[in-house]
Amino acid sequence: MSAAVPFKDRLVPGRTGIGCWLQMFNSIAAEVVAQAGYDCVLIDLEHGPGWYLDMIPLIHAIQGQPCAPLVRVPSNDPVALKKVLDIGVAGVMVPSVDTAEQAAAAVAACRYPPKGHRGMAVGIVRASDYGARTQEYLAESEDALMIMCQIESAEAVENVREIAAVEGVDMLFIGPFDLSASLGHLGEPDHPKARAAIDEIEAAAKSAGVMLGTIPTPGRSAADLAQAGYSLVMADSDLLLLRDAARSSIAAKRPGAG
Repeated sequence: MSAAVPFKDRLVPGRTGIGCWLQMFNSIAAEVVAQAGYDCVLIDLEHGPGWYLDMIPLIHAIQGQPCAPLVRVPSNDPVALKKVLDIGVAGVMVPSVDTAEQAAAAVAACRYPPKGHRGMAVGIVRASDYGARTQEYLAESEDALMIMCQIESAEAVENVREIAAVEGVDMLFIGPFDLSASLGHLGEPDHPKARAAIDEIEAAAKSAGVMLGTIPTPGRSAADLAQAGYSLVMADSDLLLLRDAARSSIAAKRPGAG
């Protein structure tokens, strides 16, 4: 399941990747999204209703398109990370990383010994073409994989420079809604306290030379984030695209609806 250029290496300075969350776990929706031209999709196992086996049809649906499959695991758990890596993805997002120790644990779960403790089943897993590419996969997988740590709490902001310095962390992905809630401003991702915390995260990432990712907020558009130097903006969701299109369509046909 290799690609000529790993997804993380396509996120070059000056070009912001635009992604779409997959929360419906519907392969046709995934195919439509990939054909639309998004740089990546992010399969959401934390908030979405699907599970590991449900990922595979979504990945099948985007094959043949220059759209990378990423996944957010349900938690910073070595079994969860092992399962999604064995299925075969271009990157993993780990939620709620609050300390450097948690970041290091996530990286170790993504690496085979002696660098980590990922379980060795490369001879049978989908990621290695069910063992047909065992040696190639072992040689390329760790360098190709993008590891994203979500920074979404006051504690994480306090420790963000140490988290960013952990070897193997490729991106700090800011969760502005959870972050603002942690700071006492639920539903206010653009509150001045949240923006100040985000400024700290941005500075830490730039100082450590790691990439930045996030989602747009009412006060900060995808274009604003690209201008600010973010490498990845998860700008849309299959679910919300359908919701908004359906509401817009019925409102146009039946004024007062929706």
